[in-house]
Amino acid sequence: MKTVDITYRYGPQDTPARPRPSDSDSALRRLNDGNLAFAALFEGLTDESAGVQRIVSVDPHDLGLFSGHAKSPKQRPFAVILGCSDARVPVELIFNEGPNDLFVIRVAGNGLGVDVLGSLKYAIEHLSGSVNLIVVLGHSSCGALTAAVDVFLNPADYLPLVTKHSLRSILDGLLVVVQASARRIQGAFGPGITRHPGYRQALIEVSTVTNAALAAYSIQQEFGTNDPTGLQAVYGVYRIETRQVWAPRVSDRKEIGLAAAPRDPAGFVELGNAILRSDRIASLIQTKE
Repeated sequence: MKTVDITYRYGPQDTPARPRPSDSDSALRRLNDGNLAFAALFEGLTDESAGVQRIVSVDPHDLGLFSGHAKSPKQRPFAVILGCSDARVPVELIFNEGPNDLFVIRVAGNGLGVDVLGSLKYAIEHLSGSVNLIVVLGHSSCGALTAAVDVFLNPADYLPLVTKHSLRSILDGLLVVVQASARRIQGAFGPGITRHPGYRQALIEVSTVTNAALAAYSIQQEFGTNDPTGLQAVYGVYRIETRQVWAPRVSDRKEIGLAAAPRDPAGFVELGNAILRSDRIASLIQTKE
């Protein structure tokens, strides 16, 4: 396989800075386009193919690289990303962004604890001049969601965690999502679906995307970010195996890229149906006619 080079390039002092998106729609397009560009770097590489190079232009001012500047660079991210702590999901890299482009918050299971909500509140209130978008990003093979699913399927696995309060607090929040996802799957496919060999993996996948969508929906409710002309909250799941962001939609069959969070409880119910209809979930729990 040929090499893939990803280069962060700092230009001369008078090089024009890469323009920031001016609104939430353009911010969403930039992140989705950036992820597609990142994923495409690794497609079709063989020993006979030429090497691939990706240049990410970086404004030197964002890191205070010029001498004689007494003040620290000003924060000017165009999006806030709430992601998981998983080391396999380097947020700036998978969206083709550089330093000072994204305000990144990472916590196991990308849940909305007090510290996370405080960090979001800081970004919304103090970086409002540049931030246009809030993203909740889950990922495939999430250890936190997998542990929650396994405890749900085998409650005896919870016993070793009884005295581990910090781990239990993360798990307890995720179990609510897992339980709701399990009810959703069984309601759509019948109770016998629990014996299907793909049920556990399907439950992990449904719980992961539901958790991200629920967090984005909750952020809208908490901070009032559901004004179509203002700050928006979106969600998605980074699939490590394909390097693409996945998010089922209510309105169409497109599943690649970040998607807008549901606007109300009814929209969340519709999204649950769209998740179960998605190609990813259908491939795991297809049943014979």
